[in-house]
Amino acid sequence: MSRTPIHRKRCRRDDEPGHAHALTFSCSRRLPLLSRDRTRRWLVEAIEEARSRACFDLWAYVIMPEHAHLLLWPGEPTDRVSEILWRIKRPVGRRAIAFLEREAPDWLTRLTVMHGDGTSERRFWQAGGGYDRNLVDPKTALRVVESIHRNPVRRGLVGRPEDWEWSSARWYAGFRPVPLEIDPTLPRVHDP
Repeated sequence: MSRTPIHRKRCRRDDEPGHAHALTFSCSRRLPLLSRDRTRRWLVEAIEEARSRACFDLWAYVIMPEHAHLLLWPGEPTDRVSEILWRIKRPVGRRAIAFLEREAPDWLTRLTVMHGDGTSERRFWQAGGGYDRNLVDPKTALRVVESIHRNPVRRGLVGRPEDWEWSSARWYAGFRPVPLEIDPTLPRVHDP
């Protein structure tokens, strides 16, 4: 009896020089693991650390209760998006699971994934690479920024994008301080 191999969904990444990347990544089972300010701060810290090591420009972000969106531009062609995401997601997952082991062990069963061979693992982030869209046109990038900023409004969390503390909409609206500074390198677009 032959066994058909299991196909795992993979996110294909095109690390093309000069392309920006609109990224979305979600918590395991779409659980609201980013609903606490503590965990959001961990994600902000991880983004800052990844930015300092991988040298990418951050153009927009929003941290929602169960997922996050980033619009970034890798500064060097050698900066692979998969490595950037690993640098962001790994420390948050480790920190969150360690916290839950100490403070809320009942939550750990929700993060436990059983494998076919009987082994298990705890997973803070949803398996796979998430969503990655390459962007080359500045007008498209600006539309993505607006879409990212509208996420909390569409969900009914706030009335205006700049009211959501965990979004770059506040930076664009002139609020300071903000959780994450935005790199002002997004090309300006002026319609004639």
